[in-house]
Amino acid sequence: MTQRDIESHEINYEEDEINLTFHPYNILLTFVLAGITALFFAFSAAYLYTRVTMGIPPIKLPSLFFFNTALLLGTSYTMVLAKKAYLSDDTNRYKQMLAVTIAMSIVFVIAQLIAWQQLFGQQIFINYSTTASYVYVISGLHFAHVLAGLPFLGLFLWTAYKRMKEPVSVLVYFSDPEKQLKLKLLTRYWHYLDALWIYLVVFFTLNYLLS
Repeated sequence: MTQRDIESHEINYEEDEINLTFHPYNILLTFVLAGITALFFAFSAAYLYTRVTMGIPPIKLPSLFFFNTALLLGTSYTMVLAKKAYLSDDTNRYKQMLAVTIAMSIVFVIAQLIAWQQLFGQQIFINYSTTASYVYVISGLHFAHVLAGLPFLGLFLWTAYKRMKEPVSVLVYFSDPEKQLKLKLLTRYWHYLDALWIYLVVFFTLNYLLS
């Protein structure tokens, strides 16, 4: 390959990056994440205002909330590994990491249901107090966004098993810029859910400790 070919390849790569930056999927996800961020910050501000002005004691989070934080951190890590495997054309590793991410996400869903059950066991229901209502609503919204992401993870894994059977189909799959973009956006969404959950757990914990 000549120097001119290399420079041409780099230029085309940069142009692809620019095109993907303004891809409708990329723009849509940016707006969606901005909307979710605004929603959760609005709920956080309302929770803090209500707790302070009405003098309502905060709720202590069950320990499973912290276990779920570790689970989501794990899913972010496996998504990074899946992306690396994709970029390095490692078919088996790619499918394995997607499967592990799905499994850990399902464990998160089950553990979160148990965490709410632990609150029920303490007679802390959604109508127990205003702060309890906020805990259920805010954690429930995050829970719903995790559930919304699971079908996309499943679709990626199903597509990988369906199309990655022969060397040619594997090559076509890995070299598809749009599939690379979709995986990048899904990874970003999962990292966002992880960061959002950490924020919520820290927020509720600090409210409890500093009250």
